Amino acid sequence: MKEVKSPKKPLIFYYLIALLAIMLLNALFFPKVLEQQITEVDYGTFLNMVKKGDVAEVQQSGEYLAFIGKDEAGEEKIYKTVKFEDPKLIDRLMDAGVSNFSNNVVKEPSPLLNFILSWILPVVFFVLIGQLLSRFMMKKMGGGAGAMSFGKSNAKIYVESSTGIKFADVAGEDEAKEALTEIVDFLHNPGKYADIGASMPKGALLVGPPGTGKTLLAKAVAGEAGVPFFSISGSEFVEMFVGMGAAKVRDLFKQANEKAPCIVFIDEIDTIGKKRDSQGVGGNDEREQTLNQLLTEMDGFDGRKGVMLLAATNRPEILDKALLRPGRFDRRIPVELPDLAGREAILKVHAKKVKLDSNVDFNAIARATSGASGAELANIVNEAALRAVRMGRSIVNQSDLEESVEVVIAGYQRKNAVISPKEKQIVAYHEIGHALVAAKQTDSAPVHKITIIPRTSGALGYTMQVDEGEKALMSREEAYNKIATLTGGRAAEELIFGSITSGASNDIEQATKIARAMVTRYGMSKDFDMMALETVTNQYLGGDTALMCSADMAARVDEEVLGLIKSAHEKASGILAQNMEKLHELAAYLLEKETITGEEFMEILNRQ
Repeated sequence: MKEVKSPKKPLIFYYLIALLAIMLLNALFFPKVLEQQITEVDYGTFLNMVKKGDVAEVQQSGEYLAFIGKDEAGEEKIYKTVKFEDPKLIDRLMDAGVSNFSNNVVKEPSPLLNFILSWILPVVFFVLIGQLLSRFMMKKMGGGAGAMSFGKSNAKIYVESSTGIKFADVAGEDEAKEALTEIVDFLHNPGKYADIGASMPKGALLVGPPGTGKTLLAKAVAGEAGVPFFSISGSEFVEMFVGMGAAKVRDLFKQANEKAPCIVFIDEIDTIGKKRDSQGVGGNDEREQTLNQLLTEMDGFDGRKGVMLLAATNRPEILDKALLRPGRFDRRIPVELPDLAGREAILKVHAKKVKLDSNVDFNAIARATSGASGAELANIVNEAALRAVRMGRSIVNQSDLEESVEVVIAGYQRKNAVISPKEKQIVAYHEIGHALVAAKQTDSAPVHKITIIPRTSGALGYTMQVDEGEKALMSREEAYNKIATLTGGRAAEELIFGSITSGASNDIEQATKIARAMVTRYGMSKDFDMMALETVTNQYLGGDTALMCSADMAARVDEEVLGLIKSAHEKASGILAQNMEKLHELAAYLLEKETITGEEFMEILNRQ
């Protein structure tokens, strides 16, 4: 969400400056411009000009005498002089032939023109300056051209099926599609539900990690139903003026009722739907007002008209309970990370857009991308197409897809990275240590690839393991063996070189994370049995955890976690010590080839 900057000074400050400037112009500048050019002379000069016959007309104006006279060049000009008590003035003028005593020597402007120039023109000028300042301030505050569009929702409206997306375009989320199919059927055939007395759910909340296709599913529902689709983000209700978010909610539901049956989709609803508490400023809080208005509108609209509210979030735990109750959001539809079959289906959907080699194995790519979201799989297919172009080919083959998986996981290859032979040897033994420990253990995923080519993520090498199938559960043995595999790299360094390096930093982090989860959340501890010591506070965004125990208990948890890691480290060291010859042989082969496959690794390992 774009941050709205506060102006350095209030807008009224600039209006006051403009008003002061106009008053000064009106008092000093405009009269000088409007006043005719009049030359002031002394009374003696006036009498001399009368005597010479250079005066044509004379006018008395208050304390002054105004007259038309000739200058040295013989051109007529208007003059004025201070009036003195001169009883002979009339006689002098008559003797000089000045008989025209006019009242039009100095022309007074008309009252209407004077009013327009003195008041109307400055006000118009003032308003124009105000408009320019207002636009300038709106740009500075990030509002743009629409910042003053009070109470209007910015929802994008897709009429009928113009989204161009159907359920066939969404793969890997069969359960979510099944739950949404009933909504589509209700929009198509509301009569059969009304006959039995059923009413359509007012709202459905799509929850899941980022990139799993929540927005895509909402558009697919509208595409399948063939009804108008209103799409708006929760952040678009946030306004710089108090009460404008609530006004936008009212306007959105008003438009939806006019176009019913239709679908209203609010993306990232957690922006306005957070729990209400005493931390804020009560009813004056803008976000809280917006939420209250949303709750009211959801209670007020008639579901029989066919207005369906869909919303998406990846933070359902922070939503207000009143928003989640039945009658508002009747259904909560999980949109989870795809399983093996789902990943393969997603890859095939996105691969329709690119030219593929006939022998591409999507199952192998799906097995190598466990835990990837739909968006990441789409990125993998696109990266493969880009690599094919870079390699000068017109079709995408298996190697492009495999390399794109590694690009997404570890980054691009650092082809120009300079690594000393000594460090390269350490990295080779480190990676073979991981692979050898994994291969000599049960309940461990097979080694798929080993490389010591540096990547842009900072990795100097890595060992890729790929399970043969999809696993939903993890046993204690599998978790423990994962920790042992992660410590295998450091164990190899200790055995071969008698020293340790910083290359195991990521291994240490991963091993500690697994060991702590075993003790605090999985109940895989003898001392703590099935006691929950930690809770996940952010399920879909990183899985942050928080301890739920005393300081003394936390210290005991740390001791047990350390004991698990030490035990796994000793196990890895024992496996490598028993297979020292194979460790040297495989490390030498990896140094020569830089990248080896799992088949090559197992062939050398099983060779007698």
